[in-house]
Amino acid sequence: MTANLPAAGRARAYLEFLVAVIYFFVARSLARRMAGILAGDGWTPLAEAAILLVLLLVGFAAFGMIFDRQRRPVGEQGLPLRRGWLREAGTGLAVGWGIALVCVIPLALGSGIAIVLSTQTSSWGWFAADALFFALLAMAEEVAFRGYGFQRFLRVVGPVGAMVGYAGFYAVMQAFQPGSSRTSLVVSVLLSVLLSTCYVRTRALWLSWGLNFGWKASRALLFGLAVSGVSSHSSVVEGDPMGPFWLTGGGYGLDGSWLAAFVLLAAFPVIFRVTRDLDFEHNAPVIVPGGIPVELDAAARAQHEAQHGSVESAPPSLIQILPAAPSPASNPTENLADGERSGTR
Repeated sequence: MTANLPAAGRARAYLEFLVAVIYFFVARSLARRMAGILAGDGWTPLAEAAILLVLLLVGFAAFGMIFDRQRRPVGEQGLPLRRGWLREAGTGLAVGWGIALVCVIPLALGSGIAIVLSTQTSSWGWFAADALFFALLAMAEEVAFRGYGFQRFLRVVGPVGAMVGYAGFYAVMQAFQPGSSRTSLVVSVLLSVLLSTCYVRTRALWLSWGLNFGWKASRALLFGLAVSGVSSHSSVVEGDPMGPFWLTGGGYGLDGSWLAAFVLLAAFPVIFRVTRDLDFEHNAPVIVPGGIPVELDAAARAQHEAQHGSVESAPPSLIQILPAAPSPASNPTENLADGERSGTR
């Protein structure tokens, strides 16, 4: 992908990548401040996720229009409303939920999970708000880590370099979460590479967004487990897993367990399988016709003459048809005179 890109184009793409990274930190800071001003304590996380998503979409769309003259900047950064985009998001949601379920089953069968259910009506309202929070948070992460900046960096270093580079970037960001560990860094790197693989194979964020949303929301909302050290996202189900740290991740949640790392590794073949058709559709090389137009009849005639030689046909001989010369006609008067003379004799 970068082989045909000139050095000037790579330098420009790298500068655009740097601008996108700087803008991400600015937008993140603005979103946190604006959410603290506009929303109350209970609604601050939801407001921050929504504001961050809007700032990223608008800012990256402006970069695409100004720097790259993109006509559809939102679609270009990974959100095209193409045919089947809902199915892609649903597939990602199913895969993310499946990864969470595979991680939870050993916890439930092994050491067990202490679950507390809330039957209050208000809890279901907060449940919907928490679901919306995870949907917005997952989309904001996809736009930030696999949107415009990732795509500019991909043009510079190629798919593998971009996936590895942004995986390190995401892991560093997660390292500032309270309770993070070396294991959580490994899980962050694997999750980031898995999500980036979804984008590279589909050229859109729908599948990766669904997977990210399903992985986070399933653990918090359905099983009541902590997500990156935060255990207050679910108001209906609260779960407390019991077992060794490598299996449960302790208070940090499955994001810090070796079990999650192994399950994420096993999810790569699944992603390659479910994206087989999408990869062929959106990554297959386009055959561009080249050369000059050729007249097939003239080419065949030239080839025949080259093999057998050029034979020029002789011009047809002219045949002139003239009327036949009249034979000397006998004069009837002379014949009559001769007869009379012969009779007289």
